[in-house]
Amino acid sequence: MNETFEIRIDSIAAGGDGVGRHGGMVVFVPRTAPGDIARIEAHKEGRLMRGRVLKLLTSSPDRVEPACRHFVSDSCGGCQLQHLSYEAQLSAKAGIISDALTRVGGISVAPPKVEPSESRWRYRRKLTLAFRRKDGAWISGLHRLNSPDSVFSLSDCEITDDTVMGFWRLVRAQSELLPSDRDLRIAVRALSPGFSLVIEGGTSWDRHHALFNAVPDLTELWWAPREQRPRLLQSRAPNASGASFTQVNEGVAAALRSHVVQLARQSSPTSAIDAYAGTGDIAVALAVTGMRVTAIEVDSAASKACATRLPTGSRSVNSSVESALATALPADLVVVNPPRAGLTPEVIQTLQRSSPQSPVPCPLIYVSCNPATLARDLKRMDRYRVTSVRGFDMFPQTAHVETVVALEPAA
Repeated sequence: MNETFEIRIDSIAAGGDGVGRHGGMVVFVPRTAPGDIARIEAHKEGRLMRGRVLKLLTSSPDRVEPACRHFVSDSCGGCQLQHLSYEAQLSAKAGIISDALTRVGGISVAPPKVEPSESRWRYRRKLTLAFRRKDGAWISGLHRLNSPDSVFSLSDCEITDDTVMGFWRLVRAQSELLPSDRDLRIAVRALSPGFSLVIEGGTSWDRHHALFNAVPDLTELWWAPREQRPRLLQSRAPNASGASFTQVNEGVAAALRSHVVQLARQSSPTSAIDAYAGTGDIAVALAVTGMRVTAIEVDSAASKACATRLPTGSRSVNSSVESALATALPADLVVVNPPRAGLTPEVIQTLQRSSPQSPVPCPLIYVSCNPATLARDLKRMDRYRVTSVRGFDMFPQTAHVETVVALEPAA
């Protein structure tokens, strides 16, 4: 049953919703700002409430006019914080990190510094879109806020690099060459040179040669048939970069790597492990300082690309972290940069395990893209203590934030 009432918004929660209280219950309201007073319609979901704004009664001083027309006209779910000033976005993300570490992880920390992005718009070098057939034609775009089954047609994305948008339009113009299916998920990523295209969906595809030839700037074409891993179909590059995760904001990624190296050098390590290494950006940054680095990456193409970049004395291991970490240890330092799901219990157990060669765990740097799973993992790591927390605004206009945490063996 819905209820209508007035509420004051006090903070921003993980995910980007504004948070207030009513009748002793926490209320989440999308697209509100701290300081807003609004009349909302809300309903209960267990021990909390979720609402929507009926009328904004008092506007927060942190509010700004959203720059993207899709944010308003199509209720785009890609960005959650466009209605906040950039300073308010950074403050919100600092609060999201500290709230997760305190509430979930049991680690009391003040809101950390969040390093800003020099580029607040047009920074994304990767764009993932949903393609859906309707009346025999493709609709390509993003999902609507709070409606994951609904896709609207995207004309532009203000946080995506212009060249990536231009390439996406070239692909969209050749949509009749895509795999035959009802739904596809397509990711465009800028390379140097050219672009990578990863298509997920379909069970057969006999026109990929035609698509590859029709788009000259297409450097790598990957396809993941339904419920299968991506495989490289065609490439114009001598060494494929892989279809695995990549940082999309080069400037902030460079700042984050620099911070990791600075933290790493504090313990003067001679050997290090970079787990979930991708194509090796952090591994290479550590190796060039003189460390012997073992980079662990499950994606074979990314692991191969990493190996070509590492100097003599360092190595790239193509394996899951669960399988390779124990063998790679001991080391003077471990860096983990897991996906959003965080570390598995097996990895945490390996990190905390003692051995004759290493009676205490080695220093650890945890690079996280999800404060909630970061906090959960830190709570499980009772043989470590947190010595440093810093945020990095890899994704301006969204509620996502990267966090770098330094840990040392607990006394």
